Amino acid sequence: MPLSGPAWVQQFPTSRSVDDLVDPFRTNVQNFLAALSAAGATVTIADTLRPPERLSLMHYSYQVANSVITPAQVPAIPNVDIEWLHTDTGGNPDPAASAAAAAQMVASYGIVYAPALNSLHALGQAIDMDISWSGDLTIANADGSTAVVTSSPQNGQNPDLHQVGATYGVIKLLSDPPHWSLTGH
Repeated sequence: MPLSGPAWVQQFPTSRSVDDLVDPFRTNVQNFLAALSAAGATVTIADTLRPPERLSLMHYSYQVANSVITPAQVPAIPNVDIEWLHTDTGGNPDPAASAAAAAQMVASYGIVYAPALNSLHALGQAIDMDISWSGDLTIANADGSTAVVTSSPQNGQNPDLHQVGATYGVIKLLSDPPHWSLTGH
């Protein structure tokens, strides 16, 4: 069985396509992105739909790397043949090597916050995106009215932009900088 480590990050790739989201969220995101583009904002999409296998690998690598659980406590993941428990040259469990391999996975995934095991990404109801602009952002709300975002920061963490996104049904998760979803989770 292959050992855990950064090579797993290439397995079960995530989508970056808005087309892989499900309606009504897909249409909501398309409309919000069109409004952002028309307003002159720059958007970079990092993740949309994530396979459940990837979510599990992300979740458990973070858990093992941060000593929340031991490698032996990681349950079997359907369709993923991975060994979390590394051993030394004598065949004895090597907790440090196991944690180091999991930490390499966390770094390779670019994980900043503890990944949820059951994520709206698996349902096509979440998107991770970086948004930025310069100056004031004059943007249309979903109802066609105009919002002018003059406050800082000039990125996806802007609370006034969160209000605009909400008019489209694209809700910001405040604790996770790039994450927007159907429900805000």
